[in-house]
Amino acid sequence: MGSVLAVANQKGGVGKTTTAVNLGASIAGAGYPTLLVDLDPQCNATVALGLQKDISPNVYECLSGELTLAATAIPSGIEHLHIVPSTPELAGATVELPRIAGSEGILRERLGAVKERYLFTLLDCPPSLGPLTVNALVAADKVIVPVQTEYFALEGLAQLLDTLSLIQRELNPRLTIAGMILTMYDGRTRLAREVEREVREHFPELVFDTVVPRNVRLGEAPSFGVPVIQHAPQSAGSAAYLKLAKEVAARG
Repeated sequence: MGSVLAVANQKGGVGKTTTAVNLGASIAGAGYPTLLVDLDPQCNATVALGLQKDISPNVYECLSGELTLAATAIPSGIEHLHIVPSTPELAGATVELPRIAGSEGILRERLGAVKERYLFTLLDCPPSLGPLTVNALVAADKVIVPVQTEYFALEGLAQLLDTLSLIQRELNPRLTIAGMILTMYDGRTRLAREVEREVREHFPELVFDTVVPRNVRLGEAPSFGVPVIQHAPQSAGSAAYLKLAKEVAARG
């Protein structure tokens, strides 16, 4: 039976999509059937794997219709990795979903056979705590939290953890934190080192050992439509996500 993991943080620009795409590709590269679900109307994960924004089937058709998530999955072009693509139309779901009674559980109801088909399903969430992210957290077994090593990291974490506690209490008692991954790390700066120290002191058992560095290859890989492990397999960014994949697999 597979696991469903949401990659979430309400702050933008912290590396959620970079983590979802490259972690998914790294897990798939180890031979594990993996599904990446793009829940962001910006479609960044979809484009990062070289797909068009208007492709069908897509996640909006799942949320607004009768298709299951498993039925909307398509090959990504990477062996063992499938994707449920996004579409700009998904922005409408943020208005439509709250009008439906019990809408926070729609994605969970539409999972279909993903846990039977995929060892890991990664839900790439938008940079907000709106209806789409709530749906992901209700559907997920665990959440991975990317944390950019910057000044406001802990402040943003506090708000996210409050939201997770609310969802655990009211909607998804089985939800747990798989771990926090420090991203965009520049060990040459005192600020990055201090943020890492504070996050590890506050959450000693939750922070992954892996730290994702600032890396040019990571930033340019999406423009080629491939994950960094294919674009620059010898880069520091590739090495970091391969290491993270091993940690995620070890934690189940």
